[in-house]
Amino acid sequence: MSYEPVIGLEVHAQLQTRSKMFCRCSTQYAGAEPNTHICPICAGFPGVLPVVNRRAVELATRVGLALNCEISPSSRFDRKHYPYPDLPKGYQTSQYDLPLALRGHVTLGDNGQQRRIGIVRVHMEEDTGRLLHRSSPSGEVYSLVDLNRSGVPLLEIVSEPDIRSAVEAREYVTKLRQVLRYIEASTGNMEEGALRCDANVSVRPVGQAEYGAKVEIKNLNSTRAIERAIEYEIRRQIEALESGDGVRQETRGWDDAAGVTLGQRGKEYASDYRYFPEPDLPPLTMSESRRGEIHRGLAELPDARRERFVALYGLTPQDAADLTLTRETADYYEAVVAELREAAPARLAANWVRGPLFGLVNRDNLAITDARVSPKLLAELLRMLHDGEVNATAAREMLEETYRTGRSPREVAVERGLMQVSDASALGPVVRAVLERNPKAVADFRKGKQQVVGFLIGQVMRETKGTASQDTARTLLLEELSGSQAGAP
Repeated sequence: MSYEPVIGLEVHAQLQTRSKMFCRCSTQYAGAEPNTHICPICAGFPGVLPVVNRRAVELATRVGLALNCEISPSSRFDRKHYPYPDLPKGYQTSQYDLPLALRGHVTLGDNGQQRRIGIVRVHMEEDTGRLLHRSSPSGEVYSLVDLNRSGVPLLEIVSEPDIRSAVEAREYVTKLRQVLRYIEASTGNMEEGALRCDANVSVRPVGQAEYGAKVEIKNLNSTRAIERAIEYEIRRQIEALESGDGVRQETRGWDDAAGVTLGQRGKEYASDYRYFPEPDLPPLTMSESRRGEIHRGLAELPDARRERFVALYGLTPQDAADLTLTRETADYYEAVVAELREAAPARLAANWVRGPLFGLVNRDNLAITDARVSPKLLAELLRMLHDGEVNATAAREMLEETYRTGRSPREVAVERGLMQVSDASALGPVVRAVLERNPKAVADFRKGKQQVVGFLIGQVMRETKGTASQDTARTLLLEELSGSQAGAP
């Protein structure tokens, strides 16, 4: 029997705010001593009164709009109860029946094969603290609680069960992270816990309308882990069904080292959380004018920018996809094009940004904005290349030196003697000397072997240490060879 996986994802993204969701404590706790970024509100003391972070609401609205959601004119916070030591209040302030945004979608793939993944809801909540597990000298295991993360603004993005493979799940999360970074709502850094994912996985016979038993895999913290965990869980459930054991609805964890999911507890239902409206926070209202203001302030999104790069700059879809992978790279490329002022083709700029420059920054694990090659310097180099002042080999050498030192490409070219020689009077003696030293190649040309011209151009380039204009060298060689051929007996 053939089976079909049915997958829905719950993605949790920390919002980029300076203070927490309901208090003024700083969110910049990375590297800080445990429990040094807390106050009575985020530490869950009784009797305190939370206040909603206005910036967090704005960023959450940005996300909803960027994901094609309907923004609710009125939304509300609720108390979601569960008894874990990293949640000192005994409940999480979240949103349940009146979330901020509803009914959105994300489009995966390119124009040839697109898949739309529905989004059920986008809602705001607060992050929990962290448990740090330790072992005593005697071997006893104990846990410490760090509440620095408690209360950090968190967004939960819940997809429809529209995903049909582990690869598609990874692509969906990658796309979400790209959008979040473009609109500067979240860093999306999964290695830092700023983006986490819970995957709901079930399988059913192909053609069956009813869903199978749903298993939730908690706290996946990399796109690779998402793909591997879902692939394993699909195999596990199919084997369980085929053996007659069936699949139990439960929550499981992912052991990355072993490559397996492990049972943790029975799967909770909404009723288990005993939701009720948060009495200490008033409902949120979003006017149409405010929603429009936030929408107008949105950055151009990745899909729209990619399509514009193809239409405006004549790039291939793959080139455009590479250059719009991050907002910083897309901004850098457009700054180079603006500096060129049509002095060189936009496609030439694309080739050099995604080729040699990407190679250098990836080698050193740098962001493109950290490279010493500013858009102005790269444009200077590309103008020289396009105008024939230097050849491609020299341009690469110039780029590497500019990348290392930040010096002007022209200054590097002059200092190292890389300026291309196009003067026929200067190259003529070199061409004649090469022909005199290679009589066999001349004889082969007379016999009709045109390919020897490439060899002779290489010899001219060698004699001039790569500075000769290949076009000029080719012209002079053909003139000399044709002349010698005409004068041959």
